[in-house]
Amino acid sequence: MLLIPCPWCGPRDEAEFHYGGQAHVAYPADPSALTDEEWAKYLFFRANPKGPFAERWSHSAGCRRWFNAVRDTSTNEVLAVYRAGEERPEALEPRPLVSQPVPVPVPSESGSAPMARPEAEHPERRRAGRRTLTFTFDGVEYQGVEGDTLASALLACGVVAAATSIKLGRPRGIFSAGVEEPNAVVQIEEPFPEPMLPAPAVELYDGLVATSLPGQGRLATEPDPARYDAVHDHCDLLIVGAGPAGLAAAAAAAGSGARVIVADEHPELGGSLLGTGELPDWVGEIGARLDAAPDVRVLRRTTVFGYYDDNHLLAVERRTNHLGAQAPAGVSRERVHRIRARRVVLATGAHERSLAFADNDRPGVMLAASARTYLHRHGVLAGRHAVVFTTNDSAYAAALDLAAAGVDIAAVVDTRPEPGAWADRARAAGIEVLPGHAVIGTEGEARLTAVTVAPYGQTTGQREFTADLLLVSGGWNPVAHLFSQSGGKLRHDETLGTFVPDAGRQAVEVAGSASGVFDLAGVLAQGAAAGARAIEAEGYTPEAPSLPQVPAQPLPTPPMHVFTVPGREGAPRFVDLQRDVTMDDLARATGAGLSSVEHTKRYTTAGTANDQGKTAGVLAGGVVAELLGVDVSALGTTTFRPPYTPVSFAALAGRDRGALSDPVRTTALHEWHVGQGALFENVGQWKRPWYYPQDGEDMETAVLRECAAARDGVAFMDASTLGKIDVQGPDAGVFLDLLYTNMMSTLKVGMIRYGVMCRPDGMVFDDGTVIRLAPDRFLVTTTTGNAAIVLDWMEEWLQTEWPELKVHCTSVTEQWATVALVGPRSREVLGSLAPRLAVANDDFPFMAWRETTVAGIEARVCRISFSGELAYEINVSPWQALALWEALYEAGAPYGITPYGTETMHVLRAEKGYPIIGQDTDGTVTPQDLGMGWAVSKKKRDFLGKRSHARADTGRPDRKHLVGLLPEDPGTFLPEGTHLVAESVLPAPPVPMLGHVTSSYRSAALGRTFALALIKGGRDRIGERLYAPVGDRLVPVTVASPVLYDPEGARRDG
Repeated sequence: MLLIPCPWCGPRDEAEFHYGGQAHVAYPADPSALTDEEWAKYLFFRANPKGPFAERWSHSAGCRRWFNAVRDTSTNEVLAVYRAGEERPEALEPRPLVSQPVPVPVPSESGSAPMARPEAEHPERRRAGRRTLTFTFDGVEYQGVEGDTLASALLACGVVAAATSIKLGRPRGIFSAGVEEPNAVVQIEEPFPEPMLPAPAVELYDGLVATSLPGQGRLATEPDPARYDAVHDHCDLLIVGAGPAGLAAAAAAAGSGARVIVADEHPELGGSLLGTGELPDWVGEIGARLDAAPDVRVLRRTTVFGYYDDNHLLAVERRTNHLGAQAPAGVSRERVHRIRARRVVLATGAHERSLAFADNDRPGVMLAASARTYLHRHGVLAGRHAVVFTTNDSAYAAALDLAAAGVDIAAVVDTRPEPGAWADRARAAGIEVLPGHAVIGTEGEARLTAVTVAPYGQTTGQREFTADLLLVSGGWNPVAHLFSQSGGKLRHDETLGTFVPDAGRQAVEVAGSASGVFDLAGVLAQGAAAGARAIEAEGYTPEAPSLPQVPAQPLPTPPMHVFTVPGREGAPRFVDLQRDVTMDDLARATGAGLSSVEHTKRYTTAGTANDQGKTAGVLAGGVVAELLGVDVSALGTTTFRPPYTPVSFAALAGRDRGALSDPVRTTALHEWHVGQGALFENVGQWKRPWYYPQDGEDMETAVLRECAAARDGVAFMDASTLGKIDVQGPDAGVFLDLLYTNMMSTLKVGMIRYGVMCRPDGMVFDDGTVIRLAPDRFLVTTTTGNAAIVLDWMEEWLQTEWPELKVHCTSVTEQWATVALVGPRSREVLGSLAPRLAVANDDFPFMAWRETTVAGIEARVCRISFSGELAYEINVSPWQALALWEALYEAGAPYGITPYGTETMHVLRAEKGYPIIGQDTDGTVTPQDLGMGWAVSKKKRDFLGKRSHARADTGRPDRKHLVGLLPEDPGTFLPEGTHLVAESVLPAPPVPMLGHVTSSYRSAALGRTFALALIKGGRDRIGERLYAPVGDRLVPVTVASPVLYDPEGARRDG
């Protein structure tokens, strides 16, 4: 991820920081002097430039200090950081793009000697001697051998059709030999369900059970029993890909002392060499050397799936997936590597692409290089009678190898009029070559049976070949996903007819076919040079690796740039097999006026499946270019976004599951609540007792019993989760005056004041009490869920706008346990445990606090009520919380003391019309809307939100006000969120809504149901009848004052 240099702590991962918006937008010195337009500009308007931009950041998971940073918004590069209050640095320029090194042609050392090919060997002999593995696919049991993938094992058993298409339900066969597979996407059923895995990427193991999918999988219904974890890796050089270029780069870097990581997605090193059968001895030699090198780490079965800023890359290592049920219990199934590399060499190879011709999706149609890979790597023949359809030289090598292995190659169909030396080689091997021809159609249902060929561009002059395998090669696309994610730019190579890496902005170099170099000698040389340059740049001395001599290849003939082929009328020509996108779909998109590949992608869904268009992306761009009559280079590519291949959420979560994902916070009294059978609700990560059912009570009965105890006798609640912030300093009173709508600096020591916080736009942000402990010290309480947010809010304003104020803020939420003692008998209970405390009203008035001992425990007792009843909040050390609680329980027993939970608390406060911020507010509510204008000071010169309260909009008579609702039927319950309308008959949509229900309960004190609601002009509607749509009926309700119980407040003092 992005490294952000904190001015105090140094470079840290972006996850530790909190973004604070545009920097140098100062809070106005006198907001009241601004016009509404000027104030709105300050509130809502911010710059959004492309390029260097000054921003505010907070190191929230570190030193918690705010600072400014200049970030290039087009690249995310942090150009400079400086402390709040300092001037912005001048003339900052982003890091320039660096062009990739131009590959130097490597002359052949063998002249025109014929290319040495592996000696022909029957595939069955290559599989002999390997351990037999039994697996089940679509309910049928098969056998494969060790080293197989699910795809190769199916092909060896004669199973070609491995799925059906997502929209059309057409049978689809295995199309490729790697993660680019668009068709054979399967579901692993045992040992644990995993959906949407490409069959060529699933290593076979004994007992594997899999099923084919129609383009979409099924999530598991049971928790995943496996472990997942993550590690942080640091290296001087990361090499992605262990094919010829990657191995050559590693050979140049190994032994230099540089820390090197080599990551490859396969269980064996070699990359494309495993699929061509070339240089096996050299691959084995380099692999052994790398395994033995002390500073080299080889990560097999590891896919690098994301490339982020500051050379931070993410990779997933599949550690035990290939072991199935035999996986050891103590080893994680997958591990995410978070790699920070000084230099990166991307040797990611290239994907072969297909062509859009008629009925090109039948089982038996396969990429040419993939059939060659199945032959050399797995000893499997994908078919017995084949036709090869190509636009370039690479398919000839596949044809020659398959012919040598016993496949009947009926013909090589080449769109080029003069194929050149490779065609001569094929003819010499007895293979018919049809230059200037193309495939215009196929036949077959469950499997390909015939291929129809005609001169390229025509549909007449046809020839038909019997075949069960059609090998296709429409060219090659460098795997530029990671390079593009790194911020690199691509350019269109006219010779290759595809997009290749160009200029990059990070310390990365691309080598091999990923850079557009496809001859083996050139790939090896480029890889070795890239590895040497990378470690030289870090101060190490590379070794000159011993590269193998590569036999000369036939002289190449330039490829022909072909994307579409005319065919039988009405036959579909598929562009994206996984999404069932055809040429006709793309034609409709361009016909609708879309001219961007990003737009046609979204219109047709081409490239949006889990293969991300690896074989279809450039093909789709070529088709769109032809339809628009423009060059494909002008269209570019769609955006390459991580992950490169699908990564399970379980792997990304790692060990951050359950309580480790969202930490569970419990109070010091939690075990007591559990012992009493309390049910809990989650509030701001805290487990709070919800209610205490007894003897099979349901929630409604339990809550009514708890409410009655609080209203008629005495009850107590664990209120320890309320946020508590200690605010100290000579300017603490001034600071709180700026944050709260009412005056806090005039509060006397020993007293408490309720306060409301607003954002600068005047909307209620939080509420709570402020306790003055000393002339320069206050204790601020907040809602449970907003505690951390309020503390961050305080620090932001203190550090960025008012740094001259001498104030310190510290969270003390967990340093105090709080018990709310509520009810008309609470004074007797408290008095019996605190004999030194004068509890009479005159001695201990409402909104005062006293320090005393309760049950022999040092305590701070506050007379605060969130229920409207006589109530006290007793604060003690959490170490003494249980002793206090049990003492209160014992002392209150004669009065029937009852523990109550958050649901009862909500009922009690709603009966009194006390709002809960976040439930009865929605970010568009002012204190005046809540009927709390009394809490807004008219004497203070300023506070956050004051100027907004003077805007005409905040004084509109039709603003939503908090009011009470009484259903006409006292037993009818209004679900929270229910809308309210004026008429008894719903008009035709759109229906004008007057407001909605924010809180709804059954009340023991009122003997009925009631609700609170935000209603337009609500205070002027008191006494009116409105209607609430509930299900298929309109429930009549009466608008009432929000204070439905004890409106005189007589019960507050007992």
